Amino acid sequence: MGNDMRRFKLIRTEDVSGLSGTGYVAEGCLFRSGKCVLSWNSDHPSLNVYDSLDDILFLHGHAGRTTVEFIDDENHDE
Repeated sequence: MGNDMRRFKLIRTEDVSGLSGTGYVAEGCLFRSGKCVLSWNSDHPSLNVYDSLDDILFLHGHAGRTTVEFIDDENHDE
C-alpha cells in the first residue's frame, strides 16, 4: 500500500443495469487505510464509503465492464 491517497475514475464500457450509463461514471479516492470513497456522476449523485477498491469492483464492476483509472501517479511526491 502506498503512502498517499490516490484519486481515481470509474470507467464503464457497458451498463448492464441501465442505470449509470457508460464512460466516466464515478470518481473516488483510495485512502492509505485501503478504504475508498466513491462519488457518482449522475442525475441523482450519491457519495459512498467502501472498505476496499475490491469491494467497489465486486459491487459495481458489472462483471469486468468497469475499470479503475488512477488520476494520481502511485509514486508522486509533494
